[in-house]
Amino acid sequence: MMKLKTMAVAFLALSLPFAALAAKEVTKEEVKTMNLEKIGTVHTTAETTSPMDAKAVLSKLADEKGGKYYLIIAGREHGKFSATADVYK
Repeated sequence: MMKLKTMAVAFLALSLPFAALAAKEVTKEEVKTMNLEKIGTVHTTAETTSPMDAKAVLSKLADEKGGKYYLIIAGREHGKFSATADVYK
């Protein structure tokens, strides 16, 4: 039982730095005022089951592209959710 608790604490501790690096959603106004540079566009698949899941996927994809921020430019709900976002640094 002690090993399980130790492993759980270690997992949580290792997860925190990755969560801190997640790309942040911004508004059009923030893109302008922060003078962000667009570096690409990302798209989710139609497999996410909620808007929050789609945002999490967009954040991850923006991270993989080297972005710090993303702006959702399109979204669609068709039983599942899909979205497109511009990625900025």
